[in-house]
Amino acid sequence: MIWTSAAPAIATAFLSSLVEAVEAMTIVLAVASVRGWRPAVMGALAGLAVLVVLVLTLGPLLDQIPLHLLQLVIGVLLLLFGMRWLRKAMLRAAGVVPLHDEAIAFATETKELRDQARHEARLNWLAGLASFKAVVLEGLEVVFIVIAVGTGRGLLGAASLVALAACLVVVVIGFLVHRPLAQVPENTLKFAVGVMLSAFGVFWTGEGLGVPWPGGDFAIPAFGALFLMVALSAVTFTRRLRAQASP
Repeated sequence: MIWTSAAPAIATAFLSSLVEAVEAMTIVLAVASVRGWRPAVMGALAGLAVLVVLVLTLGPLLDQIPLHLLQLVIGVLLLLFGMRWLRKAMLRAAGVVPLHDEAIAFATETKELRDQARHEARLNWLAGLASFKAVVLEGLEVVFIVIAVGTGRGLLGAASLVALAACLVVVVIGFLVHRPLAQVPENTLKFAVGVMLSAFGVFWTGEGLGVPWPGGDFAIPAFGALFLMVALSAVTFTRRLRAQASP
């Protein structure tokens, strides 16, 4: 249980939270650099309050859903979620799509806020709204992933704690350096998280359908290895095609 289910679930929660927190923190820092820390922090705190209310409201409802139905729904959503992350990471790794750059995202968000400030200098709430939306949108993905990988194995508390730890790490570093966390290898993290989420998705979908996986929880790392092998092969194949087509 510890090494085959708990460890992958906790690692998935931590890495996915790290990625989403970096993206949210980039926008919060952009807001702070243009309009000051007050609207940035107020917007972020309001977003966190919304997330807390959602978790407290929806969390107890999970106990009212039959386990197999919950496993099936979570499995399908995890698979869709993971494949979306993995697809983006594969396209970026193969050079089809440009790598996500937090420095560029920071500069773009800063320019947009400054353009608004020229015309609406007194409307600090616009800056706060940008911070609020970043925290809520990225936070919703974190909440979903934590609930999905933690439910059904008694790992919800542990997954929540490591997700919170990842977010706190990003917040502390962000406040200390006052700049986007461009050094975080986001695409590598998304690649890893996409593989993990896809593996959990297949496993939970099968559990919900009553499939007796050989080896039980040992099927999770096996699915992860399979997804990783196929994804790396696809990236290598795509790079070769692009290299042959470039002349």
